[in-house]
Amino acid sequence: MSNTYLPKDRIVLIVPVSTFLADERVFVHLGILKVAAVLEQAGYPVDVLDLSGISNYTDVVANYFQDSDARIVGITGTTPQMPAIENIYLAIKNISRETLVILGGPHATVVNAARKREAKKGIVGRAHRAYDRLFSVADRVVAGDGEEAIFAAIQPEAPRIIDADDPSSSSFLSSSKEGDLLFPTELLVETRRAGGRVQDAPFRLEELPFPARHLIDLDSYHYYIDGERASSLIMQLGCPFACRFCSGRLSPTFRRTRIRNINNVLDEMRGVYETYGYKGYMCYDDEVNVNPNMIQDMYAIAGLQNKLGVDFRLRGFIKADLFNEEQARAMKEAGFKEMCVGFESGAPRILKNIKKQATVEQNTRCLEIAKKYGIRIKAFTSVGHPGESEETIRQTHDWLISSEVDDFDTTIISTFPGTPYYDEAVLTYKRDVWVYTTPETGDRLYAQEIDYVSVAEYYKGQIDDGYRAYVYTDFLTSEELVKLRDQVERDVRGKLGLPFYKTTPATRFDASMGQLPSSIYRKSNGEES
Repeated sequence: MSNTYLPKDRIVLIVPVSTFLADERVFVHLGILKVAAVLEQAGYPVDVLDLSGISNYTDVVANYFQDSDARIVGITGTTPQMPAIENIYLAIKNISRETLVILGGPHATVVNAARKREAKKGIVGRAHRAYDRLFSVADRVVAGDGEEAIFAAIQPEAPRIIDADDPSSSSFLSSSKEGDLLFPTELLVETRRAGGRVQDAPFRLEELPFPARHLIDLDSYHYYIDGERASSLIMQLGCPFACRFCSGRLSPTFRRTRIRNINNVLDEMRGVYETYGYKGYMCYDDEVNVNPNMIQDMYAIAGLQNKLGVDFRLRGFIKADLFNEEQARAMKEAGFKEMCVGFESGAPRILKNIKKQATVEQNTRCLEIAKKYGIRIKAFTSVGHPGESEETIRQTHDWLISSEVDDFDTTIISTFPGTPYYDEAVLTYKRDVWVYTTPETGDRLYAQEIDYVSVAEYYKGQIDDGYRAYVYTDFLTSEELVKLRDQVERDVRGKLGLPFYKTTPATRFDASMGQLPSSIYRKSNGEES
């Protein structure tokens, strides 16, 4: 491996496949495009391989590296994408052992956070093993924000782990000099200080270039909101709550809510509309309404529409127990057509066990407000939590029907690193079975040990498609959880007249053509493959 990496060295960034999704060409992956943008800005030639929805994606990788002079690879990945990332890594190393492969994204971040928790307790346990497993698919790992950390990761003498998930790190992104919102329910603002003075990160969110959307084929994506083409948009980062099933609760990157200045957001929206003609935006913020300036920001978005003479179509996530009529009115003005809400359960016992904070009554009230203002609700629910039984799943089933949700999604939970379900579980007398006990109720959750780099079929799937649950409770087996989950999907959709999602088959790259199409491969500096 060369001793130096210079700004003239080409870097290829890879969007891995997401085989667990019904359609991979829906939401544009902005994380990797933000990293691409800062690299371009710094003078690096950047290639992007967008493998979304490609069945023979390792053939694409092999084809690319036959002719490319790129010596540095950056890959981002969620936990369900890890098996595909392993295949990509092996395909790269089979061609060029000297190529530096850097892994970032949510999975690396939460695993590193879980490892640090163990280390603080003097434990070398399963989180350490999951951490070590990362280096079987990467030479270096970035935890946390990648926009600044990528420059550290490409240095020849860089450590194996670049920990940008540490708020004291210069790579940790800040929203403003005033600090980051930690507890929106109390509207407390923490100032990050060092030596009594405000510590500024070299990059604040407003100083970053906008995602390099020109490095992917937007036309190959087909996401619409009320008939208008829509693109992904991120106005803020992080969720400050600590639901027990959430793997991001230990990670400052995912826990701290860092909010972009609204003028910066408006500039990006204007640019996307004027460049690509998009009028729809999927706001991928964890919870839009944790922002204390959210109402004013919504009216600012409405003002931008008036200036442009267009009507936007927006979709995004909210926290049910924080939602009120004033927010709904402002979101309606901004163009919100649909909200996604993690209600999780219709059973009070489960909501208590997962530390959701919202009650069934608050969740119902959220739906009522949304209906009043003509905003659709997609309800996200999950089963398999501690205390889950046939009765609690029935309560969720009945609540979805009585609430007449506009759409919903029911999954079976997994015990990811970073969750109490994983971090606080103890090994049972059964080999590779771990048990978590809820402190308040004593309800237990059992989970089979998973090598997340090898296994992905736990995530979610179509009815009767054979996907697996790796958890069970005192009341339900893994098989029973799958059966009951399928029943909820079938019954609720049938009673409410909601269609099932159509699966879009993956496409196959024809290696005999010898050239990667622009829908898969694009270069910086205005070049296409």
